Amino acid sequence: MTTGLPELPPVFHPVIALREGGGDAMRRAIEAAPGHGAGTLVWVRSLARVEVAVVLEPETPLAAARPALFAAASAFADAIGAYGPAEVPVSFGWPDRLRINAGEVGRARLAWPPGTPEDAVPDWLVVGIEARLIFPTGWEPGHGLHQTALREEGWLEEDLSATDLTAAWARHLMAGLAEWQHPGRQGGFSRLAERYLARLDAEDWMGAARRGLDPATGALVLEQDGTRRMHALAEALVAA
Repeated sequence: MTTGLPELPPVFHPVIALREGGGDAMRRAIEAAPGHGAGTLVWVRSLARVEVAVVLEPETPLAAARPALFAAASAFADAIGAYGPAEVPVSFGWPDRLRINAGEVGRARLAWPPGTPEDAVPDWLVVGIEARLIFPTGWEPGHGLHQTALREEGWLEEDLSATDLTAAWARHLMAGLAEWQHPGRQGGFSRLAERYLARLDAEDWMGAARRGLDPATGALVLEQDGTRRMHALAEALVAA
């Protein structure tokens, strides 16, 4: 049973649905991770936002497993692409911000067991997203500078609900993780990096540098005029 979601691949089990205001999907997934393990999906039934998290059990050290965040962000972009106006750009702000038409709509999230060494395989990871469908009641223009909501950018309620987007994101996430972890002709980390970097917004602090991602750590690599700068993924993440 998927507790209200469209049919999902059997890898997602159990599926835990939270009421709006009944808890944080990320926190609930973190709590469930040690007991339920990989494939546990927690989502929030909501009319105003999308909030979903999935438990993973990586086979690589923590530093190399963190790029699962990039798969989560790309899965969001792929999921909404099938529903919204094709001309509206979907992009990312380093490393976890989700943007629509240059306005921030949400973020990707990542958590791991506290105290896990960078070179140790973590017992679990939790990866998720949260995105705004509509602004909360009483929201005034200008209150949240550079913020937006999916409904404001052309994603219609009759075409896309939190339920639809949750299920679509979960499917795209699994496809992206499989492409990364089981590389074929065009898979592997290079494909994961390519998909993420194609949507990464250029910020002033990046200058005109050529951008890349370090497969060992997920760090953002900036190269310009023979100079190489690295921005650590772990240090840039907003706490889950």
